[in-house]
Amino acid sequence: MTQLRSIFSGRGGEGPGAAPFGAYERMLALRYMRSRRSRWLPSAIAGLSVTGITVGVMALIVVMSVMNGMRDEMMSKLIGVNGHIFVQPIDTPLTDYRDLTDQLASIPGVTLAFPMVENAAGISSPQQQTGALVRGVQEADLKRLPGIVGNVKQGTLEHFDDEVGVVLGQRMAEVLGVQVGDKVSILTARGAQTPFGMTPRLKAYPVKAIFQSGLFDFDQLIVFIPLAEAQAFFDRPNEVNIIEGFVAHPNKVDDVRTEIVQKITRPIMLTDWRQRYKSFFDVLKVESDAIFLILAIIVAVASLLIVQGLILLVKDKGRDIAILRTMGATRGAILRIFILTGLSIGATGAVLGVALGVPLALQLEGIRSLINRVFGLNLFPADIYHLSQLPSSLDPHEVVGVAIMTLCLSFFATLYPAWRAARLDPVEALRHE
Repeated sequence: MTQLRSIFSGRGGEGPGAAPFGAYERMLALRYMRSRRSRWLPSAIAGLSVTGITVGVMALIVVMSVMNGMRDEMMSKLIGVNGHIFVQPIDTPLTDYRDLTDQLASIPGVTLAFPMVENAAGISSPQQQTGALVRGVQEADLKRLPGIVGNVKQGTLEHFDDEVGVVLGQRMAEVLGVQVGDKVSILTARGAQTPFGMTPRLKAYPVKAIFQSGLFDFDQLIVFIPLAEAQAFFDRPNEVNIIEGFVAHPNKVDDVRTEIVQKITRPIMLTDWRQRYKSFFDVLKVESDAIFLILAIIVAVASLLIVQGLILLVKDKGRDIAILRTMGATRGAILRIFILTGLSIGATGAVLGVALGVPLALQLEGIRSLINRVFGLNLFPADIYHLSQLPSSLDPHEVVGVAIMTLCLSFFATLYPAWRAARLDPVEALRHE
């Protein structure tokens, strides 16, 4: 009691010993988080609040890491097999593709440019048949493609131009039931022109190599053949229908586009990876925002429990508040004590959520693999999610943002109960006791 008097002995309780958010206010705030056995309900609600905030923060961190990882992985795969910029002809065929490719490659920021014949076709083996996107490229260009380099699982790309064969994705090879050395047949409706019209063209090729890009759709769709063979097969002598380019910084592709428009004078249609995959990444962003909002609601609901818990705590501690007020504590001191109590609950949940969410996000693929092995499940199947692994990319800024959001929600949740505590009349509180 003597200690209390000394602390609140200044003017209105704001003397040197009772500075705002001082040690004694913090001690009382933490003490009020624990209740007597006969008044266990406020502590139980505080425990539920901490649990809800912990689960919400942990889920937010993990889910946002997965969405970031999926976006980064999809982007790296999409623009690993496909380029960043695409030049297509307008009015006249690309018969001058060699000069145009050299001009494109000489532009600062362009790391790779190569001509290509691209056409849809059917592909079949003695066991099965499916659709394919056939791409005719030169051996030197194929060896430099980011999605192919280091991803050839069977066979070799050596002598690709000389020894005419095809390079398949692993998923397509599995669907067709073929391996390196087996033969597949490519069918196109655009064959030779005869007096009776266009006739289909069918030709068999040996499988020279099998790659795995990591993107399910590409591994099931893409077929590479030599450029000269594609020109002959699709009846495009000395021409291509697209030139692809890779840039050093895909997110700054606008700078390169400006240089291309200024340097290349022939009529062309210029597109980039953002235009080609705009709908896909827009959907991914909408899903990410929606999931964030849903999980943020969990944190908000847990924060509302703080309101209920503090209201019960104010009622439980009415006599204590009255005693503190009669000893000189100001309404501001009472307000701060209960704000600190609510913030302590929110901070505890945020710290626990971050402590659990960060390791879980970093080890998510290992945990998924372990669960699949132990329980014989197939979590995150590649044929649905288009990725062979569960990606996770932890963004420290997002972790900090989630923690700050949680603390802000907790702070706003404490204002009304703390205001009620500060407005409590000491005489009325003691009378009701």
